[in-house]
Formats: sequence, C-alpha cells, structure tokens
Amino acid sequence: MGRSQQTFSKSEKEKKRLKKREDKRKKMEARKAEKEANGSEGIPIAYVDYNGNLTDTPPDPEHKIEIEAENIEVSIPKTLPGEKEEIDPIRKGKVNFFDTSKGFGFIIDDENNEKYFCHVSGLIDEIAENDKVEFELEKGQRGMNAVRVKLV
Repeated sequence: MGRSQQTFSKSEKEKKRLKKREDKRKKMEARKAEKEANGSEGIPIAYVDYNGNLTDTPPDPEHKIEIEAENIEVSIPKTLPGEKEEIDPIRKGKVNFFDTSKGFGFIIDDENNEKYFCHVSGLIDEIAENDKVEFELEKGQRGMNAVRVKLV
C-alpha cells in the first residue's frame, strides 16, 4: 500500500491559506456593511485652494485664471537689450595675506567678504598686507582669481 502524498506540513499550509481567504472575505463584507450603515461614499476627494492648502470644497470656477502657454517661462527670463544692467567689473578690497617670496596671496572683497586668490603675475602695483586695492575677477583653475590688482 502506498502512502498519502499529503504530508502534515502541506495540510497545515492549505489550512492557513483557506483561513486567510476566509478572513479576507469577512473583512470585505464588514466594510460593505459599514459603508451601507454610515452612508459614506468611499475615499474623500481633496482639493487644492489658491494658497496651496488642501480643502474638502472644490474651488470656485469664477476665480479661475486663464494662462497662455507662450507666457510660461521655465528657464532664466530673457532680458531685453534696453534692460541690461551695467556691472562694474572693478572691485575694491583689502589684502588679507600676501607672501612676496612665494608670489601669491589673498584679497577680501569689500562687497561680499569673499576671499580671492591673487598671484604676482596679476599685479600692476606691488602690494602688502592690509593695503586697499582695486581688482578684477577672472576664472581660474580652483575658482575666481583677482587679476589686474592695483593700489587705491
């Protein structure tokens, strides 16, 4: 006589699967009964008002604003030829550190207190620490460099 193919663990798994299915069916019936008793219509809908807050009332269509697609700018706004601002390339600052033997130093900008590297090749006048200077900025290997530096 042959043994049954159904082992104890298989029958236990089958029982768990059937119990899970039955629990799911009971939960679904309970939700249906609650819906009929409370009269709710499911998930409530949320609207966004004009200030960006979530509300349960729909927005008033009279306050709707029509926007043309051509007026939407997704980049930096274009400047018209007459609107360009003239930026003075000459900046003023103070020499924070300068080593004449090594030929470099740092200048602190008066406007934004940024430190800029300064090399002896970018000097017009000889400078020392705590001198007031005028300079221009130029992009270097590691950031902005002070060039055309002269005493004030």
